Amino acid sequence: MIGTCCIEEISDLVQLAKNIYDGSTEQELYQEFLECLKDSKSELLLFKENRIMIGFAQFQIRTDYVEGTSSSPCGYLEGVFVLDDYRRQGIGKKLVEAGEQWCKEQGCVEIGSDCHIDNLESFKFHQQIGFREVSRNIHFVK
Repeated sequence: MIGTCCIEEISDLVQLAKNIYDGSTEQELYQEFLECLKDSKSELLLFKENRIMIGFAQFQIRTDYVEGTSSSPCGYLEGVFVLDDYRRQGIGKKLVEAGEQWCKEQGCVEIGSDCHIDNLESFKFHQQIGFREVSRNIHFVK
């Protein structure tokens, strides 16, 4: 069942989110999700089965430029994750569809997303649920 995250579920959400936000500490994720709950331009969706958190999707409404889009505001899929044992059952797709509906209710006609260039699993997932690639970036540091 898909529902919106509440404050009592943030700690469990952090445990799932660590799987994809590997550059963030648990405390940073907890704080970020707490801020999301207070922000009307953010949505945290959970998929739970028998009270067990199996997956989540994080959406944001962006008014800055989103690569490849032509409208503003634009919905943005910040992250989506489903536990390995529950993948390929349509849970991720259902989470994204629920987030897309939320974005439409916020006045968005486009939804953006991204993934790391070497994350082929995420790349394939995005393509399977209807996203199309619009650009690639190469980042440099010296």
